[in-house]
Amino acid sequence: MSIGVATKTRAASVSSTLKVSSPLGILRITHRQGYIVALDIQTVSGQSSVPASDPFAKRIVTALQHYFSNPRSPLRLPLVLDGTEFQQRVWSALQAIPVGQTRSYGELARQLGSSARAVGNACRRNPVAVIVPCHRVIAAHGLGGYAGKTSGRRLQIKRWLLQHEGIELA
Repeated sequence: MSIGVATKTRAASVSSTLKVSSPLGILRITHRQGYIVALDIQTVSGQSSVPASDPFAKRIVTALQHYFSNPRSPLRLPLVLDGTEFQQRVWSALQAIPVGQTRSYGELARQLGSSARAVGNACRRNPVAVIVPCHRVIAAHGLGGYAGKTSGRRLQIKRWLLQHEGIELA
């Protein structure tokens, strides 16, 4: 896995965008001031390279390499997630789901005093898929969706992540 960096300025803070190759495709990761703010799974292939001068980028790549080699390796990376108070609660609950386990949208809804649809919407808006493991949330009777999709490449990614973590799918 390797990365390439593009730097851009936003409102007096510098953001860097890494492109990390992975078994899922290219992961486009935006980080700012030592915090990851976004991770998007690109469904197209692309180039990647490792910048010698960015120690935080190297830390991100190392953590992801360990996870993709061994799903029990924790993805403990500093995050700043922009979302509503409810979304923050859902994303926190997602991080508490252990590797190799799932929860249903309904279970999380009961835990948070909400509805399954609201939990699903918060999962869909998760800005750092894989790191905040929304893939571990499934429907009561089936896989459910991933990144707002219920079929196609996104659902294949969810299935791959669950199988990678040792979760048997029907």
